[in-house]
Amino acid sequence: MAKTQDFTATLKDVMGAFPVDTTALEGAFKSTATLNEKLSGVALEAAEKSAEISNKWTKDTLAKLTEMSKAKAEPADYAKAATDFASASAEVAAENMAAFAEIAKKVQSETVELLMAAGKDAAEDATAAVKKATNDVTAAAKKAAAK
Repeated sequence: MAKTQDFTATLKDVMGAFPVDTTALEGAFKSTATLNEKLSGVALEAAEKSAEISNKWTKDTLAKLTEMSKAKAEPADYAKAATDFASASAEVAAENMAAFAEIAKKVQSETVELLMAAGKDAAEDATAAVKKATNDVTAAAKKAAAK
């Protein structure tokens, strides 16, 4: 019966001839984790501010509805209360939408800044990793040629 050749030693020799530096991969992982943490912070802060605006808007609306739902002496007072409520609601809606827009603008600005910085860092890391890999391969090739 034929025996299958064991390539374990050969594979170890081949892998040993080509050094692999994992520091670049570790650095990329750490950079990605840091970027994700910062982006999450931006998103969570925006969500918190949005929730505060929504909560205040709801409370204000309920307070105005409470006032509008009170019994009135004259039928015309009901129409005036409804008109006042609609007018105040439209004004508050415009203010709150502007506040939401400001939050969105801030999130966009901070995200672009973070991504630009991350891109610059990634380019610098990639350049350094390529230089190191080139030097390592050159050194390994010279060592192999010298044998």
